[in-house]
Amino acid sequence: MTEQPSPTAGSARLNTTVAHNARVWNYWIGGKDHYEVDQRVGEQVSGMFPVIRAVARADRDFLGRAVRFLAAERGLRQFLDVGTGLPTVDNTHEIAQRIAPESRIVYVDNDPIVLVHARSLLTSSPEGVTDYVDADVRDPDAIVRRAADTLDLDRPVAVMMLGILNFVLDGAEAADIVRRVMAAVPSGSHLVLTHPTFDAEVGGEGNVAAMEFWNANATPPITARSRAEIATFLDGLEPVEPGLVPCSRWRAGSDAASVPQYGVVAVKP
Repeated sequence: MTEQPSPTAGSARLNTTVAHNARVWNYWIGGKDHYEVDQRVGEQVSGMFPVIRAVARADRDFLGRAVRFLAAERGLRQFLDVGTGLPTVDNTHEIAQRIAPESRIVYVDNDPIVLVHARSLLTSSPEGVTDYVDADVRDPDAIVRRAADTLDLDRPVAVMMLGILNFVLDGAEAADIVRRVMAAVPSGSHLVLTHPTFDAEVGGEGNVAAMEFWNANATPPITARSRAEIATFLDGLEPVEPGLVPCSRWRAGSDAASVPQYGVVAVKP
């Protein structure tokens, strides 16, 4: 499971009778933007795969560390957050603008419940800009074209794809999405990525049954991938140390436990 919502074709109508990833994820991290069906499915999945709550928290914590690293240590001032999800505490723009108030952030999603909450993402420091684009991850050209209204694509951009490519079930299509977006941004841009896995060495074997249940009872369908499969999304990019690792351990304390969700920050040379 993942924090980010689905890349469906166009903005769908809000359906509160079927559990939806954005709302279930919100339930797992202690939010209030969910319905009874989301809680029910969320409880069933977490009963089958108890580590999922730790995954949700780890993914969110990874976002914070990655944005702080990029803003404070790499000097990035532009962020393209694809698959925004429901806003919570310390969203991308809040973290970036706390370090560099002039930062410009574009959020991208096409889920109706996220659109309802988009207004809370459109706050910004007076020096910076925050914008929201209603677009589908499967249409990277449209994302880039509309992001260019707010971002200067001649300057480095941090492309955030946390828990979104797992909703693109075809691996070749997912890799092509990354390639096309990263081709549109200049050298010095970074990709920030998280993705669930079924790799046993990081506790992912339980993801198989949990995702089967999810795909039969909730929306949108999801897939996990091996570390090797996820690494193909980084072709042409240079991972920042410590590379592609469980997101809970990326630039975290030495005692951080692994979770079955890989995370990486990679730079475009």
